[in-house]
Amino acid sequence: MNFLDKMKNRYTVKKYNPQGKISEEQIAALQEILNLSPSSINSQPWNFIFVNDNEIKKQLGEKSYFNKEKVLDSSHVIVFQVIKNIENFEKQIEENLPEGAVNYYRTMVKPKGEDAIKSWLGHQVYLSLGVLLSACAAMGIDSTPMEGIEPDGYDAVLNNENYETLFAVAIGKRDEADANQPKFNPKKRLNAEKVIVEA
Repeated sequence: MNFLDKMKNRYTVKKYNPQGKISEEQIAALQEILNLSPSSINSQPWNFIFVNDNEIKKQLGEKSYFNKEKVLDSSHVIVFQVIKNIENFEKQIEENLPEGAVNYYRTMVKPKGEDAIKSWLGHQVYLSLGVLLSACAAMGIDSTPMEGIEPDGYDAVLNNENYETLFAVAIGKRDEADANQPKFNPKKRLNAEKVIVEA
């Protein structure tokens, strides 16, 4: 099956098989893939927390609204976090990036103010979400991107003092009776002609 076919078959899982665990090798590959995610000026303002401890998943489940069951039954929950402190971010890029990249940040991003900087940092983390979902599809791993969580609640559970939660992704193996599978609930997308434009 080629990648296009895999993307046609991927969907947002609504019900996981609690016995469907992802192998350590696949988790290690996903971690490396996430580490290779692109970001503007290679800024990398993120942390990716891979949670498979049942007690921690239980605590996160209580902060996940209607996504609770997915969190509990998934193999892993990957929590996407962004750096909290702008000064810490600036120190990170000054220590790790070439002068041209740092100057781009100083002249094009920083003058817009704190709210714009935080928005820009969050956008970088969202780029990595696309990378992860595509990688999962390519590797035959089922996934559920979740903004329906309490980020502050996740932060309280994970206690990662320099980062704050934006969203999470549950991964694992679907329950064979999951009603959201394309064979039961065919994908609906706008016609390509409406969204794909050539210029």
